[in-house]
Amino acid sequence: MIKKISGYLICAAAAVCCMLSCRKESLEETYSSQEDRIDSFIEGLMNQDPAPRVVRNGGSNRIVLTEGTGDVLETGGTVSFYYAGYVFTGSEPSAGNLFATNREETATESGWTLTSPDYGILTLTLDEDTELLEGLKNGLAGVRGGEICYIVFSGKLGFGNEITGTVPANSALIYQIWVESLTNE
Repeated sequence: MIKKISGYLICAAAAVCCMLSCRKESLEETYSSQEDRIDSFIEGLMNQDPAPRVVRNGGSNRIVLTEGTGDVLETGGTVSFYYAGYVFTGSEPSAGNLFATNREETATESGWTLTSPDYGILTLTLDEDTELLEGLKNGLAGVRGGEICYIVFSGKLGFGNEITGTVPANSALIYQIWVESLTNE
């Protein structure tokens, strides 16, 4: 009887390990597919005239639409910016995929009506303690004052397996960023 129970426990443990392994493999395939779509999106933008500059950092892709001036943001520096966050679908951001913004013009253009909107500029210090998505933190490193850019990354560097507001779990994200100013002091 004990051998039979032990056999069942071993089989159950093996089944759980197999399911977890398959789930991890499936999630990695999801992220890989997202990264392929991101690369295709960037490739399509490179056909524009003028082509944007692309900066890759730690899995994040910053697509510079308007060059900034002055110093680049370094770790420990402070940056002030407006943003619009979208679920990435493989193409340019659209109103239907917008999930967050602190930019009134973007909210108005997207038809957002909020009871108590906060359209204040976001100012933060870029360091290890900054409570930002890893993909956004990687993408902001190196921006310049006045820069307008997209920062796009897979769900691995986003909210991960968490459903956040209207953002499905493991979603690739794209942010449009309008950098107002920065200091590295």
